Amino acid sequence: MHVIAFYKFVPLTDLESLRRELDAFCREHDIVGTTLIAEEGINGTMAGLEAAIGGLRDKLRKIPGLADLQFKASQTSDDNPVFLRTKIRIKNEIVALGQGAIDVVGQTGEHVDPQTWHTLLDDPDVTVIDTRNSYEIEVGSFPGAIDPQTRSFKDFPEFVEENLAGREHEPVAMFCTGGIRCEKASAYLKEQGFSKVFQLNGGVLGYLESVPAESNRWQGECFVFDQRVAVDKQLKEGDYIQCHACRRPLSPEQARSPEFKEGVSCPLCIGETSDEAREGFEERQRQVALAEQRGQRHIGAQMPEKG
Repeated sequence: MHVIAFYKFVPLTDLESLRRELDAFCREHDIVGTTLIAEEGINGTMAGLEAAIGGLRDKLRKIPGLADLQFKASQTSDDNPVFLRTKIRIKNEIVALGQGAIDVVGQTGEHVDPQTWHTLLDDPDVTVIDTRNSYEIEVGSFPGAIDPQTRSFKDFPEFVEENLAGREHEPVAMFCTGGIRCEKASAYLKEQGFSKVFQLNGGVLGYLESVPAESNRWQGECFVFDQRVAVDKQLKEGDYIQCHACRRPLSPEQARSPEFKEGVSCPLCIGETSDEAREGFEERQRQVALAEQRGQRHIGAQMPEKG
């Protein structure tokens, strides 16, 4: 299975026609995954066989404004479907910050390559921020990066107000999984008066794709929003699994905990759910197991959507 991740902030129109066109193409060519389209642009991760994914690349680049659309590619084992369904959806934002219209096309941070990124990591005067959510950061990050302790990207403006106000003259460098959150986060900082804003071009996935594992600075694995859960420094499927009760990624050690029961609970959520909720999870997991015995896939086994 070939996996491509892509995004671009660009004005799009006639969204419903575009949605229908992409949905029909993906279903015809057995391509699965999620793509979001909005008036501000497109954001997706899709998976399929090599020829089908090549055709999707070509089709996307024929859409007005997307001729230079960039893709981050990876592969996964044949026994991992990555995604279970095809979802092409219209949204208000392709990555939700909740701050209304932000001019991402007109102003954003300076995109830097891996070599420049290493220089920024080594500069004590640069504030390096991981703009992803805390459960993603726990899986892996760059050394010294600040965890803003957000549960949702919509929490990022509050972090800025509480931690960066008055420091608009200081350099800030940010990164995220594929680059899209940084595009909007850096544009937001520019609107707030920050003058020296940098972002890792292509995000962590682009960085891992271009910098050999033995010489890159990434520590741990990188969380991804699909069935793989996380990828390692060589962009191969990692060791993490996901708790389908609370959606959090689990390390091999956490998965061995007596509090982990597949589809029902894990050491991170065991105290957060009621007995009634766990009974419901147990019934769902029983249905998943029955479906697998019949050679089918149960909807309860799918990865939850990106929030």
